Amino acid sequence: MTTSNEGVQVERQGAVLHITLDRPKANAINTHVSRALARAFIELRDTPALRVGIITGGGGKFFSAGWDLKAAAEGESVTADHGPGGFGGITELFTLDKPVIAAVNGLAVGGGFEVALACDLIIAAEHAAFFLPEPGLGIIPDSGGVLRLPRVLPRHIAHEMLLTGRRMPAREAHGWGLVNQVVPAADLRQAALDMAARIAGNAPLAVQAIKQIVRGSETLGVAQAYEAMRAGRYAAYDRMLASADAHEGVAAYAEGRAPVWRTM
Repeated sequence: MTTSNEGVQVERQGAVLHITLDRPKANAINTHVSRALARAFIELRDTPALRVGIITGGGGKFFSAGWDLKAAAEGESVTADHGPGGFGGITELFTLDKPVIAAVNGLAVGGGFEVALACDLIIAAEHAAFFLPEPGLGIIPDSGGVLRLPRVLPRHIAHEMLLTGRRMPAREAHGWGLVNQVVPAADLRQAALDMAARIAGNAPLAVQAIKQIVRGSETLGVAQAYEAMRAGRYAAYDRMLASADAHEGVAAYAEGRAPVWRTM
């Protein structure tokens, strides 16, 4: 089933929610689009049968050009309310414990790059590139670029991108660990679906616990993170430990069969 609203197409494929930002010519994002994207990501979050999300752009040139500058010229403020998930529906959706894959099919510019950075994995087409032009527009990439990029790239490389706005091609991004895979454009959708299928084949609560703990412990030392985990600060971890699935995986391995996960 496919639905479309505000240039956002949403398609369920089994346990995978495929989200396509399709606003020719550049898949730019305004407040209406951000809210439509947020609805899609909240659907992923709140639907037990859905385990993984994929976001990509329509067409072959842009993943997303980021903030809709036409809307800005017409009066949309840089501080406008983009809805419950922040810009792009995901950059501030900190309650989403299910993985999201960015299938970057072209240029990821400014806020478009920040949407990709907010995802858990990035698969890029060979011709894709990433850059943050905001300083040249008199603003900063405050939808996650200035916060997330220095945590992904070496400090000086992140500063170069942030301060100069230079483009980083997909192959270079892969070399720095920013991108998981680089594939021919024709193979991008299938590569993302293959990655999603591998994730969806694992125990849902275990996957959610991993994402919640990784996110929640980013600012903690290892000892503090252990303490937080053992003290019950990560609800998904506690649900996983108490679930039948925590025993099912071991039993299935011992019995030489595929596990049957029962808890979403």
